[in-house]
Amino acid sequence: MNSTTPPDNHAPRNSQSEAQLLQADENESRRLLPLSASPKSDAAPIQSEVDEDEEAAYDARQKILIADFELDTPNYSGAPPFSWKKLWMFTGPGFLMSIAFLDPGNLEGDLQAGAIAGYSLLWLLMWATAMGLLIQLLSARLGVATGQHLAELCRDEYPDWARIVLWFMAEVALIGADIQEVIGSAIAIQILSRGFLPLWAGVLITAADCFIFLLLENYGVRKLEAVFAVLISTMGLSFAWMFADAKPSRKELIVGLLVPRLSSRTIRQAVGVVGCVIMPHNVFLHSALVQSRKIDPDKKDQVQEALIYYSIESSAALFVSFLINLCVTTVFAKGFSGSKQAEYIGLVNAGQYLEEKYGGGLFPILYIWGIGLLAAGTSSTITGTYAGQFIMGGFLNLRLKKSLRALITRSCAIVPTIIVALVFNKSESSLDILNEWLNVLQSIQIPFALIPLLTLVSKEQLMGAFKIGPLLGRAAWTVAGLVMVINGYLLLHFFLSEVSGLLIGSLVSTGTAAYIAFVVYLISRSDCELSNWLSRFIPNTSTCCGN
Repeated sequence: MNSTTPPDNHAPRNSQSEAQLLQADENESRRLLPLSASPKSDAAPIQSEVDEDEEAAYDARQKILIADFELDTPNYSGAPPFSWKKLWMFTGPGFLMSIAFLDPGNLEGDLQAGAIAGYSLLWLLMWATAMGLLIQLLSARLGVATGQHLAELCRDEYPDWARIVLWFMAEVALIGADIQEVIGSAIAIQILSRGFLPLWAGVLITAADCFIFLLLENYGVRKLEAVFAVLISTMGLSFAWMFADAKPSRKELIVGLLVPRLSSRTIRQAVGVVGCVIMPHNVFLHSALVQSRKIDPDKKDQVQEALIYYSIESSAALFVSFLINLCVTTVFAKGFSGSKQAEYIGLVNAGQYLEEKYGGGLFPILYIWGIGLLAAGTSSTITGTYAGQFIMGGFLNLRLKKSLRALITRSCAIVPTIIVALVFNKSESSLDILNEWLNVLQSIQIPFALIPLLTLVSKEQLMGAFKIGPLLGRAAWTVAGLVMVINGYLLLHFFLSEVSGLLIGSLVSTGTAAYIAFVVYLISRSDCELSNWLSRFIPNTSTCCGN
């Protein structure tokens, strides 16, 4: 009996030790594997086993659990009844996305369109917002159906050289947008301090929003979304107050919305209205924001229901942004359309012109404008930091701490912005020229967000049952093509007026040729009619370049 006891006691210990060793090896191998190589079902556990501070779109603890989702089964047939409670739980990502439609660059486009074109471009603002909604809904669809965001999917879809180019272009677009947003906030601070704080000081104050963002994120996604709700409400109240003070013509407003009008004098403002709606970094951002809710991409019913609620929420968010943009445009249309000042109004001097036109009142309109502009700049710089984390992490597969990732992202924008503030703070005209260059910079990047998005959302092996159909695909490619052609006109007009000299002209021509070649390459990898036409001239593009 005694001779057999030790083996009985040792057997469990050996098997337990082997199991522990196997588990340790498995955990180590999982830790060393790239994130893209791990299966979807293991994504959340792996993230929890790795250091808790490492960056991810959203780890399992951050995701919001939607009530009744656990009751859904793969055999469930028929859509569940609409629930206001569920809609409330899904509300948030669309409003964060809508901030890009309300950033200082868009507000400047609004005020210039109103001052120069009057009410005549309101119809274009409405349809441009609708086009932007279509693109953003496709971005949300991609994120929900795949469980990954656009930057991550681009990393897997394209060869290394193309992935690096796309990442670089996305970062350049983000930096350009961030410079506009930070300078917009700095201008607002300058207005509210009555000129006591110079532009560069406002830039430094705005830089602190990175740390505010990190603090808010530690309290959870819903707290962060609540802060953005306050900022959007502040913008809405400020610009609605301006609208009430200015008392624009209701008749002209309705005619401007319903009757399309365009003249050679207002063509540049029309291009600006459309060009400001599609923001490259916002396309990447929305596909990541929708993953803040706990949705299983493998459960078709959950995905379908989530897409319905996200569509309602995004539509409501962009309707609010449209109303705010409408208020800004009509205020400046009423006050400055046809005046001598119309050609000279920009973001820097808009508050001064408003004060001269509408005076003080119960609360001076100058400060109302400054508060709204500050809310727009602050919210857009924080979402820019957010987008920068997803873009950098997705394309490069970097696993850095969130604090370090945010610091790098913020520094990439703040350092050039401080330089810009010091160099261009000599006159109002110099800042207006800077804004034109930044608009051109972002216009150049638009194809590098839209084409990958439409390529990926059309792939059946990636999207499964949620692949977009032929009709929606044609509509999306038509919108993308229209936006790219309009921005192409802006670029052509800008370079013909600004570029001179043989050396600079040859450099621009070479860069343009490389740019067009890369756009053609991206289109050739998509599954669309234009790609099929291009394949006659560029055969086997995807196979020769590799995946």
